[in-house]
Amino acid sequence: MKAGSLRKKYPAFIYQKYSYRLKRGNLKISFYFKVEPDIVFRSRIIIKNIPEGRLEKIDKKALSNFIFHLGLMEIPSYWKATCSPEIIIRAGVLDKDQAAWWRNLIINGMGQFFYENKIDWREPDFLKISVNPSISAPALGTTDLELKEGYLIPIGGGKDSIVTLNLLKERGERINCFLLNPSSYAKRTVKIAGLKSPIKAERRIDADLLALNAKGHLNGHTPFTAVLSFLSVFCAVLFDYKNVAFSNEKSANEGNVMYLGKSINHQWAKTSEFEKMFRSYSQKYLAKNVNYFSFLRKYTELQIAKMFTKYPKYFPAFSSCNKGIKTGQRWCNTCPKCLFTYLVLSPYLTEKQLLKIFGKNLLKDKKMLPLLKKLTGEKGTKPFECVGTHQESRLALKLNAHKRIRK
Repeated sequence: MKAGSLRKKYPAFIYQKYSYRLKRGNLKISFYFKVEPDIVFRSRIIIKNIPEGRLEKIDKKALSNFIFHLGLMEIPSYWKATCSPEIIIRAGVLDKDQAAWWRNLIINGMGQFFYENKIDWREPDFLKISVNPSISAPALGTTDLELKEGYLIPIGGGKDSIVTLNLLKERGERINCFLLNPSSYAKRTVKIAGLKSPIKAERRIDADLLALNAKGHLNGHTPFTAVLSFLSVFCAVLFDYKNVAFSNEKSANEGNVMYLGKSINHQWAKTSEFEKMFRSYSQKYLAKNVNYFSFLRKYTELQIAKMFTKYPKYFPAFSSCNKGIKTGQRWCNTCPKCLFTYLVLSPYLTEKQLLKIFGKNLLKDKKMLPLLKKLTGEKGTKPFECVGTHQESRLALKLNAHKRIRK
């Protein structure tokens, strides 16, 4: 289906309300959305094993505000199906600056979606965010609750978060991990690190959205790291951690392609731009005492790969392959993520070590040559995956060649 016809058929996307309850230590949250005239969604999040009595320490207005914001961050995942020209907020209140902030997040965070679906977001009436709270919408507030010194680290199972975890551990910091819908690789990472009580959450997408996608409604990339950011800050308050340490690197700032005069970046929610705007928003409107930042921001992917090789006990456990995780494989060995991970590790590991991790030499696989050319910028668009810059890929090849010559 075309975006234009869907926008006419479905003029308004409504964030109606949210609900939550604590059951057996698990905080169960539901968000209710409606797309006029006839589509409804219910999105769910479960945050597990909340410390007894902790919710009572958080002001009710602040708690409602956090949950309201988690629902706001769910909007892009459902709004994209119809790309409705108006988003109506009835579940709570936003001021003008907040509404503008959320519009900016959608326009930038959905750049890849717009590019792949050939949507022009520059039209003046492309997206309006209207705040029209219902009478039953709860009062909202921020929290200035004092938090214990410590670091909450989101873990996905890849090399970057392993580096953050271990560097902070070596400093003797109080740390814990946050796992959202964890893969077996993320769980294994935490186990190897010796952390016995990681913080876990579950996010459930409404099956009706998947059904609409199957019928031809719009689909595409959404800024998942932004979802993870809001959830992580909330969990920092719930579990008493002052710092939220992400593992986003300098390389994430490079875009993939120019579209309608704008740089489209698959990793926009991992950029320093998003980090700064989210930290500012979070401290003003959510929790002023939570310090959100990326621990690896000053490093490139190559530098992080070199640091990762100091922790060989994680070699059998980590995985950076999104495709493989969905199919039960550790590495699919056909995607840009697999190739790039192999590429940046290759200057620092022996071929025997690489073969033990990946099962094959990806740089000798002729089928991977077109992907390699995209990674280096020689030909085609940089893949829409969390990979490093063109310059880094070229440098990794050069370093790998020097390693072979030295042998």
